[in-house]
Amino acid sequence: MSTTAPTDARRHGAQAAPATERLSGRLKLVLAVLLVAQFMLAVDFSILNVALPAIGDSLGFALSDLQWIATAFALSAAGFTLFFGRIGDLIGRKKIFIGSLALLGAASLAGGLATSPEVLLAARVAQGLATAAATPAGLALLTTSFAEGPLRQKALGINGALMSAGFTTGAILGGVLTDLLSWRWAFFLNVPVALAVVVIAPAVIKESRPTERPRLDLPGALTVTLGLLGLVFGLTQAGERGWTHPHAPLGLGAGALLLAAFFLIERRASAPLVPLRTLGRRTVAWGNVLGLLAFVTETSLVYLLTLYLQKTLGFSPLAAGVTFGVLGLGTVAGGLLAPRVIALTSPLTALVAGGLVQTVFTAALLFLGTSTGASLALLLPATFFGGVGNMLVIVGFMVTATSGLPDAEQGLATGLASMAQQVGITLGTPVMSAVVTAATAGATTASAVHSGVTTAIAVNAGLVLLGVALAALFLRPRP
Repeated sequence: MSTTAPTDARRHGAQAAPATERLSGRLKLVLAVLLVAQFMLAVDFSILNVALPAIGDSLGFALSDLQWIATAFALSAAGFTLFFGRIGDLIGRKKIFIGSLALLGAASLAGGLATSPEVLLAARVAQGLATAAATPAGLALLTTSFAEGPLRQKALGINGALMSAGFTTGAILGGVLTDLLSWRWAFFLNVPVALAVVVIAPAVIKESRPTERPRLDLPGALTVTLGLLGLVFGLTQAGERGWTHPHAPLGLGAGALLLAAFFLIERRASAPLVPLRTLGRRTVAWGNVLGLLAFVTETSLVYLLTLYLQKTLGFSPLAAGVTFGVLGLGTVAGGLLAPRVIALTSPLTALVAGGLVQTVFTAALLFLGTSTGASLALLLPATFFGGVGNMLVIVGFMVTATSGLPDAEQGLATGLASMAQQVGITLGTPVMSAVVTAATAGATTASAVHSGVTTAIAVNAGLVLLGVALAALFLRPRP
């Protein structure tokens, strides 16, 4: 990747950093604002997982309805990402970013004050919509603020590290806040952070939008959004109720048909939501496939190890959450290492090397036993180095999927990358939950859970290895 030739971002009037590898004071402030927001958004994906039983007891949720607290957020966050990415191109990414953070703060306040299941679920839907809008807008602002090359790679590396660390931090914070204060603080925590970003961002971030404002492809937006909602809903139901429950095949089938209709619409649209020439780029198409696999595997591994720690080793929710602090350190280390690896070699090297490291250390978890001391001696270093490898893949995917594109296509590219991220985070847990359910045949004993988790970890490692093979086959340089 060239770092000296004029970039597409400069040619299309993006706010770009000078051709130097040092950040100016203003760019450091821009980066800080964007990173704080992305970290908070990542925290929201996992902060309520540990608190679900406490929320159910407090507000009167039926046990079977607790899953909707997570599903309501996941459906809206994953389903509307691409749509809001294009809306950012239309009205300005800065406006969308600030407006969505304001919505997140208001929704979080409403969720923390909720006195009924209906109000809480409405707040979770609003949080998901805010996340769907803020994530691609924030990522587009980041890629158009930093020139393609070392500075952008460094920014994406830190962003990826904090994003992954935020998911892990959410699991820890959820346990701490629920045990020491109340589950309501898992919502209230967002309010001052969102307010600070909304106040500071207008003064430090410049507006970013394409020179030529695209038209909104409404039929394409509706079909892709409803198609993604169908797929996410179907897989979520499969993980919670099994593949034979009618909601699972119905959701998957409807989602597949709608996405097929979306591609037919895009072929004929005069101003398509996703131009097929962009989606046809190897870097965009395969980069996002690898990103999807990266988020599916690492976030679902947290779920699998949570089951193992609590159901097999008998850890409390708080102790299990704190254990993942080592994984968080690994992702931070990987995020700082990734830009250096890419600068010295290439994004492909980061994808392949990171995937191999993640595969080896995920496979090592197959040897976890039922003894606490021996298991932790294996689990802690394996999750640390697995986190390093996973972050190499994530940063490699971000650089691959957003490089070499003009500013006019950055909203689309970052919308696709954000969609891969959101859908991966959303689908990982239900897919692995379905594997565990099938392997245990409904048994809940410690030994049955251990066996089911081991089977799912093997599937997880296989998916990581599949990503390595896809990167080596389809992203290697052509003569």
